[in-house]
Parts: sequence; C-alpha cells; structure tokens
Amino acid sequence: MNGQEGATANATLGEVRLRLSIAYDGTDFAGWARQPRLRTVQGELERALDTVLPGRHHRLTVAGRTDAGVHATGQLAHLDLTPDELAVLAKQRSRSHARPLAPEEALRRRINGLAGHADDLIVSTIDRAPEGFDARFSAVWRRYQYRVADDLGIRDPLQRHSTVWVSGRLDVEAMDAAARSLLGLHDFASFCKPRDGATTIRTLQSFGWHRDAAGVLVAEVQADAFCHSMVRALVGACVAVGEGRIGLDEVPGILQARERTNRFHVMPAKGLTLTQVGYPPDDQLAARAEQTRARRSE
Repeated sequence: MNGQEGATANATLGEVRLRLSIAYDGTDFAGWARQPRLRTVQGELERALDTVLPGRHHRLTVAGRTDAGVHATGQLAHLDLTPDELAVLAKQRSRSHARPLAPEEALRRRINGLAGHADDLIVSTIDRAPEGFDARFSAVWRRYQYRVADDLGIRDPLQRHSTVWVSGRLDVEAMDAAARSLLGLHDFASFCKPRDGATTIRTLQSFGWHRDAAGVLVAEVQADAFCHSMVRALVGACVAVGEGRIGLDEVPGILQARERTNRFHVMPAKGLTLTQVGYPPDDQLAARAEQTRARRSE
C-alpha cells in the first residue's frame, strides 16, 4: 500500500507526510478498508481526496483497520502529498475572511465538506507528521472501549449505536478479574478469527471493567495490536463470566487451549470504539516503524 515506505522514502520523493485524526460512527460503514460497491471509511475519504486533488489516486495508511460497525474517536492515518499538491491547497482561502488557509486546514475543510455529508465521519485535525512517522507501523499500542448496558445500567436510546444491551445483571467485579487474568504476552488464538499467515500472539497491556455514572459497564482494553475480532471475543468471555456461565477459574484454561470455543459469544460490533493510538517519542518513530515492519515480514 502506498504511504507505508517510511519517511526516508518520502524525502527522496520530495513528498510531505500529513497526519490525520479521524472520528466516525461505524453503523453505516462496512469497516475501514476500501471495498468495491460498499461504503467504507477509507473509500469515502480517498474519494474526497481524489476530488480535491485530481490527477492521481491518493491512499491512506491507517493505524487500525476497524471492522464493519465499529466506531472510532481516535483513529490515525497518514497521507503523502507532493509539493505541487500542497501548493494547490495553499491557494485555498477562508470563505468567511478571504484569508489564506494553511494547506493542512484547507484540505481538512474540503475533505469534511465532501466525505462528511452524512454527519458520521469527520477529519478532526490534519498536521505535518514528524520525521519517521508511520500511522500503522510506528504505533506501539491501540486502545478500545466496549460498552454494555445490563439491568443496572441506563438504556439510553441516544447511545443505541454504541452500547450493547443485555438482559439480567452482570457481575462487574468478576468480569474485571477475568479481564486482568488475560494480561500479558500470549497466543490469543482462542479469541481470534484465524487468518492465513497471521500470528495470534499479542501483548495485552491493560484490560479492565467498571461501571460509568449511568451504570453502564465499560471495558477499556489496550494491546500492541489486535487480531481479527479479538476485542469482541475477549469482551464476550468476560460477559459470560459476569453472567455466571463461565467460572473465573476457567478463563486461563480457555486461553491456554488456543482454539475457538462456543462457550461464549463474540459480541456485536456496535459496542466497540477505537479511542486512542499510542506512539513513541518523535525521535523513535522511524526505528519503531522499521522494527514492526521487519517483525510483520518474518
């Protein structure tokens, strides 16, 4: 994919790397990744980019490829533009004050005007990326939130697209203990949808449950990376513990078995939101990207 070659290649080509902060309601998207005849986040944004800057196809590199129905408040992506494209953007002016806009701000406004017409997708900021930044390979962790409303939580219709409703009362203390028992470096094959050639070994850095002010159960989970459906499967196992269908002492055995089980359900996508992506200090970005890229190619 274009844009994954790193900052050194960009400098050689004379391109400038931009960093985009993106938020979206995933309800009506078939996920992040561009797909023929389907509405996706990447497809909408790249279509807008090609309209603003015609002449070639622009491709975004993203920190985390969210699945269909998954939301994001802290998604990150990068884009490489030529000096000529930046010059075109620099000629854009504010409609209200007729003053020149910074190229990054001009691009953000134009993208939002085209891709944000349905009000479920917005580019929050665009800025110049630090040297060595790669949205995907420089990342050191991704953080997600999952929301579940049981009989003790307020079932707010305005939150229906981002909260899963379940009947009965869940034991949040047992769910939190189950989550914490899974922390560390493990093979999470029991919690991942297998993909050919893809590893299921991950480092689960933090995972815990609490009730918010409305009584809604909220999971916060962070890892170096996640394999397909991993977060929703981890949440499903914890919900099964909270319901009493799986004993707390059984969770380590499920992990160690390294095979899928029907003892818990993979939870619906709508409760899941990508909230933040973490990166090392700027002077370590290029090294981190090189290290991650090498590990993925092994």
